[in-house]
Amino acid sequence: MDTERLIAGRYRLRHVLGRGSMGTVWAAHDETLRRDVAVKEVLVPPGMPEAEADLLRERTLREARSVAQLAHPNVVTLYDVARVDGDPYVVMELVPSESLADLVRRLGPLDARQGAVVADAVAAALEAAHRAGITHRDVKPGNVLVAEDGRVKLTDFGIARNVAEATLTARGIALGTPAFIAPEVAAGGDVTEAADQWSLGATLFAVMTGQEPYEGANIMQTINQVIHGDVPPASACGALEPVVAGLMAKAAGERMSLAEVRRRVRPLLPEPGVDVFPADARARPVVPVTRPAALVKAPIPPETPLAPDPGPLPFTPSPAASPRRRLTALVVVAAAVLFAIGGSAGFAITRALAGAPLLPPRATTAPPLPALSDEVRLSPTTASAATANGEQGAGFTIEVGEDWTSFLEQRANKGLVPSTVVHLVAPSGAYEVTVQRFAGYFPKHEVGDYLALVRSRWPEGRIFGEATDVTDPIDPTAMASPVQFSYRTVEKATELGPASNPPGPDLRRSRYSRVLPRGADLWVVEVVFPTEQEEAGRDKLFNTIARTFAVTG
Repeated sequence: MDTERLIAGRYRLRHVLGRGSMGTVWAAHDETLRRDVAVKEVLVPPGMPEAEADLLRERTLREARSVAQLAHPNVVTLYDVARVDGDPYVVMELVPSESLADLVRRLGPLDARQGAVVADAVAAALEAAHRAGITHRDVKPGNVLVAEDGRVKLTDFGIARNVAEATLTARGIALGTPAFIAPEVAAGGDVTEAADQWSLGATLFAVMTGQEPYEGANIMQTINQVIHGDVPPASACGALEPVVAGLMAKAAGERMSLAEVRRRVRPLLPEPGVDVFPADARARPVVPVTRPAALVKAPIPPETPLAPDPGPLPFTPSPAASPRRRLTALVVVAAAVLFAIGGSAGFAITRALAGAPLLPPRATTAPPLPALSDEVRLSPTTASAATANGEQGAGFTIEVGEDWTSFLEQRANKGLVPSTVVHLVAPSGAYEVTVQRFAGYFPKHEVGDYLALVRSRWPEGRIFGEATDVTDPIDPTAMASPVQFSYRTVEKATELGPASNPPGPDLRRSRYSRVLPRGADLWVVEVVFPTEQEEAGRDKLFNTIARTFAVTG
């Protein structure tokens, strides 16, 4: 039986704590040292080419070696990496705990002492990581653990983050935790130590106020708010206001240092040995605060049932344990990740098994759509769909809205060559243009292979405009004829990720595509808009924008 498996001759797998796309997490027992541990069995996604699978295994080992350098009381400890038939098994500290996201939903926003304890612990953990040359990249309430003895630990330093996660979901851009992303990262910059500082500030804002610092009707709108919106005022954070404001500075170089964070919160810390998160704490009401109207949210009643939050890590209750132990025995690995992707145009938000939001449930009715005429003031945009820095033939121009935001994604495309996708998204998130380039597509593949890929990506999507040849005077010597087609998709509310609690309405989109061979490359220009606005979207967006596309070399 699986529960009797012995890994590396010493780790006895007892039972599954959780499963995800990245692997299975087990509660296990180290028979050599006679202690309980967590073991993450890293899974190779089905259909992944062997070369990519080897890269995934190697990256897992490389990141494990990096994280193993961290020995700090506020960081979950990595014990070992065992290999079985070439596959890595990551062995870590098993922490009976509750995620900070869970705790805030259960008890409401933190008080000043609790916030100071969290700020000091996470800042100390990040200091240790940065000294070791490690950036966390995903600091958020779901990745902060409060152990049953009151200790605060930061988890998820990137173990087994899949290089193939850029093969995202059928939706094109997978879901993440955009409300905690630093603006420069959201705009396509590198993930640096300063990005961790911003994310710490955003985390403190969330746990001190009970709401995320940015919220949009959808992921893209939230990202646009992070990049272009004002920083939310930190006045609602009470005694931690100067710390949160100092960390959430738009300019990375102006953010408060982690050492300064710890110095500022020191007067608020309790005496040594005092547990500010007592296990028998009762839910207390959320006290409304005076805030700008745009940020005011209704308080969560203390008895309101909330959806369970798996956080970044699987956990299991123990019926015979103490009140806090009954909450969770939380394992230390997650599949959540944010990573920057090379190129000058933007970034990819990769799949995150993130916790449910700190906010009250969102409305289950769709927000009104913006008037399409407001979104089509077009101006030329230049970008690159390169798969590597300095690659030739990947530049292009296209006309989109002046204030639309650019995101970059790399896709593996099972059965086809990898592609680079540039997403250009309206501020509302309702309208999107994608430019996808398959480098070296011909002569190995045909245009029909791409159409088959679309059908497989959207098995329930409805092709309502079959592929038809279109006139393309730009490249009469291309290796195939260009085609145009359209299809509708429905994104189920349950697929829309942690921002829906409970799930909102299904998202119905119409997608018009122009498939353009250019030499040995295949380019696809797709315009996406709500199906409710299909006729206007086709006429005002697709017919206007698609014809402005040109490869610049």
